[in-house]
Amino acid sequence: MENIMEYKGYFARIKYSDEDGCFFGKVEGLKNSLISFEGNSVKELKKDFKNAIDEHLKMCKELNIDPERQCKGSLNVRLGSELHTKAKMKSLEEHISINELIKNAVAAYLKTN
Repeated sequence: MENIMEYKGYFARIKYSDEDGCFFGKVEGLKNSLISFEGNSVKELKKDFKNAIDEHLKMCKELNIDPERQCKGSLNVRLGSELHTKAKMKSLEEHISINELIKNAVAAYLKTN
């Protein structure tokens, strides 16, 4: 993945600051936590990313709280009424839930890309 790093199930988008002359990143998709990191080289960036995740997980353990996860397995998708209606009709034809239809469609899309 371009400009994306992953460690222990956490994903972060990487950017470069020409002004500061360094790489920096932030774990995306967390509502209650901010995990950011930086480095002057790719090696430093990766090291700081791993340290930031490990420190976050350590803090959660010390506070006896569950670490926030980016992908919980459910999401709210806004389809628009026309596409929503077509999806609902197709799910009725297939005798499956609309959730199952969307799950199958995403799985098929990811296999082809």
